[in-house]
Amino acid sequence: MESSQEKSLPASERKLQKTREDGQGARSRDLSHLAILGAGAACLLVLAPQLMDHMQRAMSQQLAFDAATVMAPGTMLKRLQDMMLVGLVASTVFALLTSAAALISAIGAGGWILSLKPITPQFNRLNPISGVANLFSKQQMANVAKMVLMTAILSYVAWKFMGNSIDTVAMLVLQPSPMAIRQLADWLTSGMSLLLLVVFLAALVDVPLQAYFFKARLKMSHEEIKQEHKESDGNPHTKGRIRQKQREIADRASVGAVPKADFVVMNPTHYAVALKYDEKTMSAPQVISRGTDLIALKIRDVAKEHNVPVLQSPMLARALYAHAELDQAIPTALYTAVAQVLAYVYRLKAALRGEGHMPDGLVEPFVPPELDPLNRTPVQGAAV
Repeated sequence: MESSQEKSLPASERKLQKTREDGQGARSRDLSHLAILGAGAACLLVLAPQLMDHMQRAMSQQLAFDAATVMAPGTMLKRLQDMMLVGLVASTVFALLTSAAALISAIGAGGWILSLKPITPQFNRLNPISGVANLFSKQQMANVAKMVLMTAILSYVAWKFMGNSIDTVAMLVLQPSPMAIRQLADWLTSGMSLLLLVVFLAALVDVPLQAYFFKARLKMSHEEIKQEHKESDGNPHTKGRIRQKQREIADRASVGAVPKADFVVMNPTHYAVALKYDEKTMSAPQVISRGTDLIALKIRDVAKEHNVPVLQSPMLARALYAHAELDQAIPTALYTAVAQVLAYVYRLKAALRGEGHMPDGLVEPFVPPELDPLNRTPVQGAAV
């Protein structure tokens, strides 16, 4: 049976996102080497002729002397600065082009990742034990084997290339300078082309290999997947506390709606629920304010200030507080109980207007026991 700790599952989207935030991605050094060497070779092939012509003209100018130049040695410094400026511009252009090629190759291999975490100090990497373990990891061993193979192939190609062309290069000293320089350039171009071909073949293998190792390193176990789902859903206790806080805030905000209520039911001080019913706009009575303890007392005081009837109905108050939402219709199971209280309130208000007799005290309406949060009905068959 597969162990829950065995990392055999692909990385989740959340872990991949976190890995990218940490600045990690699949990177191929061979692809970067190919990009740098290729961009450098292209720069030399394209820009070298113009640069050599410019350098030749500059050298002919700088090496021309007359009597005035000899009498003013300070002009030599000015000539040196001009030559340095040419070399600095050429080096800057070369560096920018090769750097751009390296950046593009990195983005092509692992995508764009912008993070400062890789350059922040991480003292846990100073642990020599973990460092030794990394030296013998599967990815590191594969990289070492690849480097050894690359060195062998490059050495063989260089040996064959040099062996086949050494005689030609040796004969260049016997030819005129312009022709010798042209043939030397052709020889260097051929050697660079062979080098790029070898690095290109290595990059073709290294790019998918590094992607495989990257995905393998991020694999997750069943236990990690379950833990991630738990963290995504949120800790039940934490979610419960958050909901309670949200409910308390909503309850405090609802106190301002008490003057609009038809009546308030209490228990007698721990719970208070204010209800309103408008038969023209509501399909059923709605709770417009509710609260416990100090908020319940505040609801009672505001109701008395605005002549809103305050009635004692402990079970109904508890049930409404537990099961009714603010500004929503009350549960259908409480329709009958609320209707009894509402009828009593209507008779009470009519009596206060002088339109009838004062009703007797409110009879506690029937509330289904399962809706009372304090109900502790014993299970059938349990010992009493």
